[in-house]
Amino acid sequence: VQLVESGGGVVQAGGSLRLSCAASGGTLRDYSVGWFRQAPGKDREFVGVVTWNADNTYYADSVKGRFTISRDNAKKMVYLQMNSLKTEDTAVYCCAADFKGPLSSSDYYRKSVIYDYWGQGTLVTVSS
Repeated sequence: VQLVESGGGVVQAGGSLRLSCAASGGTLRDYSVGWFRQAPGKDREFVGVVTWNADNTYYADSVKGRFTISRDNAKKMVYLQMNSLKTEDTAVYCCAADFKGPLSSSDYYRKSVIYDYWGQGTLVTVSS
């Protein structure tokens, strides 16, 4: 499975962006898809995840209430809707896929090592 992110760009604080994660080379149906971000000079950070059955989403506290993850298995797409953006949201955002992980364990999905496939990332810059 190959993953490609798109939708990054420059946005003013308070604005919105929607990132997309497109899968090719296989079905996305059996994969939980997480989003991570890495700001300059900082470690990679878990943003959120949607489980493979689409019934559960988990988010980092820093984005809860502002970001929403959704998926469209027919289109092999996962989306990250980001609202009320802050300058501290500036980072490269990556999606990652994990094959049929647990459906009710947010702690599991926070660990980047469990993911099988990664995209290259898309840059989001939030200006003040």
